Amino acid sequence: MKRIVIIDHFSKAPNEPGNNRFIYLGELLCDYGYDVEIITTTFAHLKKKQRKTNVKLYDDLPYKYTMLPEPGYPRNVCLKRFYSHYIFGKNLSNYLENMKKPDVIIAAVPSLDVGTVTGNYCSKYHIPLIVDIQDLWPEAFKLILKIPVVSDLVFLPMTLQANRFYKQADHIVAVSETYKHRGLKNNSKNVDGLCVYLGTDLGRFDESNKNKSVEKPNGELWISYAGTLGHSYNIEIIFDAMNQLSDDLAQKVVFHVFGDGPYLERFQEYSENCKIPSVFHGRMDYSTMVAYLCKSDIAVNPIVKGAAQSIINKHADYAAAGLPVVNTQECKEYRDLLETYECGINCEVESVEQVAKALQELIENPEKRKQMGENSRRMAEERFDRRNTYQQIVKVIEELAR
Repeated sequence: MKRIVIIDHFSKAPNEPGNNRFIYLGELLCDYGYDVEIITTTFAHLKKKQRKTNVKLYDDLPYKYTMLPEPGYPRNVCLKRFYSHYIFGKNLSNYLENMKKPDVIIAAVPSLDVGTVTGNYCSKYHIPLIVDIQDLWPEAFKLILKIPVVSDLVFLPMTLQANRFYKQADHIVAVSETYKHRGLKNNSKNVDGLCVYLGTDLGRFDESNKNKSVEKPNGELWISYAGTLGHSYNIEIIFDAMNQLSDDLAQKVVFHVFGDGPYLERFQEYSENCKIPSVFHGRMDYSTMVAYLCKSDIAVNPIVKGAAQSIINKHADYAAAGLPVVNTQECKEYRDLLETYECGINCEVESVEQVAKALQELIENPEKRKQMGENSRRMAEERFDRRNTYQQIVKVIEELAR
């Protein structure tokens, strides 16, 4: 039996809310008869606290789930985080040296400490390495330190670290074409690479919607946002735009926000000055969020100027729910998808007026909402359904494991 090891520093545990790529991939590989181990950390990045490692659930999984010690950190941006990643990298290095050698390793980026350790290990023992790019580091950090030249110098060591890891990969996989091309720039082994969106399993998605009951008052129209509440997301622009909506709307409009993050309180306070009522649900289990999205009428994707995000989780969830999207994200790849499938309205990244106009247009035109929603679902079926798209990753693993 071929042994596959997946290393994902920021993996959600199987008992945590979410729709994790590598938990799904691990289950899929087990179905194909592989011996699978997923390696991650004891520290839950989203909650900023240590996980319980003695949960019985971990013993009943079809794959081995290993959590290595990491001290943790209080905030996403702080020196303690770099130290914490360094310690996790050391613990990972020790673990890899003592474990049974795998036939293939899949390593997610970030973090770069995982990349360095895994890349060196695979080179030393001639183990095929698949690098799966989830986010661009240090590009994401440069958005915070927005000082030309200075930020390039500060993050030069991380850039060189990333370049070396991409070079060591036998195959580049990424969650978007944008990320894929970044990895291929430094890799001469793998000419084409593979883009597989994070996506969602539409069968499970639809089943979740059937099994959860959400009450929606008659006559209400729901605008929804699902995702992290942090510095990359401009929820304020939605509140500002809703304040510009006509006072004589035919329906009562409610804005639903699903998610958590460091800006939660900031966004809640900002919402108090909005004439459209808002409901902050916090982080909820995936099935319940799915049910709410399927009851919604419009989705919003408000991302700040210059953000490094490309194709992300919420894109698949919005599409699976059949929602038209009002989008401010600059990512050309996502904007092109919305235009190609005619399932959303792209706005200038900081234009309150354009966002207000787009919302007003969709609120007042139910037929347009319906058509765009149907187009959105078609996009999910063709581009985001894990049942089909993740077979491409399995094929790469099969080729490397021979």
